[in-house]
Amino acid sequence: MIISHTHRYLFVEVPRTGSSAIARELKELYDGEPILRKHATYRDFLRVATEDEKTYFAFSGIRNPLDVAVTRYVHLRADTRGHFSDPHHVGLRNSMASRIERRIFGWMQRTNADFGAFLRRWYLLPYDTWTSLDHRRLDFVYRFESLEGGFEEAIRSMGVEPVRALPLANATPGRDRDFAGYYNSRAIRRASWVFGPYMEEWGYAFPESWGPVRVPWWSRVLYRLARIPRMIYWTKFRFADYVKKGRRARLARSRV
Repeated sequence: MIISHTHRYLFVEVPRTGSSAIARELKELYDGEPILRKHATYRDFLRVATEDEKTYFAFSGIRNPLDVAVTRYVHLRADTRGHFSDPHHVGLRNSMASRIERRIFGWMQRTNADFGAFLRRWYLLPYDTWTSLDHRRLDFVYRFESLEGGFEEAIRSMGVEPVRALPLANATPGRDRDFAGYYNSRAIRRASWVFGPYMEEWGYAFPESWGPVRVPWWSRVLYRLARIPRMIYWTKFRFADYVKKGRRARLARSRV
């Protein structure tokens, strides 16, 4: 998460939405500084923010979940920068979310699973993310699919003139094709009910090359029902190792 008291903005970093590139640019050129933790939620910020800070321009990103699933698969398979095997990285990542990812990584190492098998094994409920917690409350949400233009629009919305076009960073190694090519007919059928409700909510469409794709009604119902326990997980357990005292201390330092 990045804040600027000079330009009065807050950037909520969502994984796999180009957030690393934006965070770097904000720190270099727009008086941004890190607070809380990298993937803290807007709700985390509101718990410790002053009344004035709560009025800051808040923005974040979102991405097509069909693409997110492929990026996640490639990232796990490649063990990028040793995130799942290097003792140093493992030691730094002890949240429940990180432990789940290491479990999936271990399974992939044992099975050498292709993308279809990964999708069937680890996507057992309709897809949702913690963007559903607060993204509707933010002032601006850009789309990863138009990252550069979205970032420029966000900067102008703050009343600031963009310094330059956004340099891209942290691209996932190993992506050798468009995400649609990873989905065979069986994976498309699963994607229709796993990702369909989230895509409908955020205005994403299935690739035209797939032909008509129907989202089952029961998937929409399950999507809504599953959000209740998920919200408990996102707010209470996702970063359970990140204590409230530490959150307050890091935000306090950013005000100095």
